[in-house]
Amino acid sequence: MSDADSGRFDDLDLVAVRDGLRGWYETDHREFPWRETTDPYEILVSEVMSQQTQLGRVVDAWEGFLDRWPTVEALADADRAAVVGFWTDHSLGYNNRAKYLHEAAGQVCTEFDGEFPQTPESLQELMGVGPYTANAVASFAFNNGDAVVDTNVKRVLYRAFGVPDDDDAFEQRASDLMPDGESRLWNNAIMELGGTACEQTPSCDEAGCPWREWCHAYQTGDFTAPDVPTQPSFEGSRRQFRGRVVRALSEHGELELDNLGPRIRVDYTPDGDHGRDWLRGLLEDLSEEGMVQLREREGSTVARLQE
Repeated sequence: MSDADSGRFDDLDLVAVRDGLRGWYETDHREFPWRETTDPYEILVSEVMSQQTQLGRVVDAWEGFLDRWPTVEALADADRAAVVGFWTDHSLGYNNRAKYLHEAAGQVCTEFDGEFPQTPESLQELMGVGPYTANAVASFAFNNGDAVVDTNVKRVLYRAFGVPDDDDAFEQRASDLMPDGESRLWNNAIMELGGTACEQTPSCDEAGCPWREWCHAYQTGDFTAPDVPTQPSFEGSRRQFRGRVVRALSEHGELELDNLGPRIRVDYTPDGDHGRDWLRGLLEDLSEEGMVQLREREGSTVARLQE
């Protein structure tokens, strides 16, 4: 971080900056049902669902998931194929996230006696829970997290306070800003700021951004921001075909390759570029992840969802 950038941040009135964001968030913010709970299971489900899906679309899926599996014990006891099928039906991204969520529920029940671990470090012991998700659950369920740094937070810090596009710098400044013992409110608030007032195309005045007084971008009109990775096209992607495999096996049960193939892509031909060899490779990946079972029967390969 340059001396100029450090000086700009060090000169901030942190009390006023913090009070401004708190007041803005508490006065008006988007209402999502997972913001109304401190149940770590419900929050974990929301975090995993939100990894690849817009928040507005997550609400119905989250509510439907919890209606079907209302507790961590219910999810642990569920049939994994049903959980994966739900994930696919609601277009929630990579199906292995459903598998990991199911396995994490089992861990909570068997390894933690039904009680969720409460720190970011211990939450990472759960299957599929990385540093970001662990910190979010610790923050929102137990008010026991560190400062969250996601794409929205990086954009806010870069624009408002001149924090350079460097992960260590973002982590340090996000931590400096967050008041002690307030990770639940603070992390919700700063992510909300980045998700509403300080989007890629900002709406500073319309959203009443509470940091306009200190914001370098607002004062200069330069609203550039760190590069945001683009999401690979879903149409025609391997991820799309994996989802079709799971959906077809959920609907039809056990299928031979040549019965499954045409349900996955219209140009499937057994000996073509997108034929048996291509489909077998797709299925072997899913098998290695524990999502699909493969077996040979009378000279044919047969696939079904892992039970």
